[in-house]
Amino acid sequence: MNFSRVVIASRYPVVLLGLNCLLEAERDFKVVARCNDGASCFKAIRSLAPDIAILDMSMPDIFAQATPDIANSGTPGVRLVFLATSVEDRDLALLAAAGAYGVILSEEEPETLIQMLRQVADGQRMLPPPASEEVISRAPTAIPVKYLAVLTERERQIMRLVSEGLSNKEIGRRLKVADGTIKVHLHHIFRKLEISNRTVLATLAISSST
Repeated sequence: MNFSRVVIASRYPVVLLGLNCLLEAERDFKVVARCNDGASCFKAIRSLAPDIAILDMSMPDIFAQATPDIANSGTPGVRLVFLATSVEDRDLALLAAAGAYGVILSEEEPETLIQMLRQVADGQRMLPPPASEEVISRAPTAIPVKYLAVLTERERQIMRLVSEGLSNKEIGRRLKVADGTIKVHLHHIFRKLEISNRTVLATLAISSST
């Protein structure tokens, strides 16, 4: 059976243990290294050439080191996924521009995290392009309300706020998180519901509450 080899890095032992247990419980992932700092992480990436590297953004200067280090290491094929409690818009733009494959918010459900990693393993980039939630790439289509069950409570909360006409910045202030975090959540919502813009999302929210 094919599986993805993964390096995980965080300065928090409980995060390393949790990610390790979660991934090792799945047959299509194999953790090949657990690292507690950037230096050991990049050493593991250079020597083991994993398919995916999950890097905790709480590690000092991890993003500033990650892209140039890996680009110069001879293993540019590794797919970088960053773990974050919150993401600023400027960080999200930098991550997308640098070719990172995704950002996983620490509040995500384990099942969502695994699903995202499987999509990354298949070569899909899980970072939204700039202002992606504002772009209408196809005509709005009706989505059965039953599909809303795939959303987390936080995603349903954001959906309701979108239906009230709030901007990302206003939603962020209401929920006390960064604008970029709201952008990541919206990208996940659009992907789960197979829609492309917040107009459709607002329509769904209104129809599901009536």
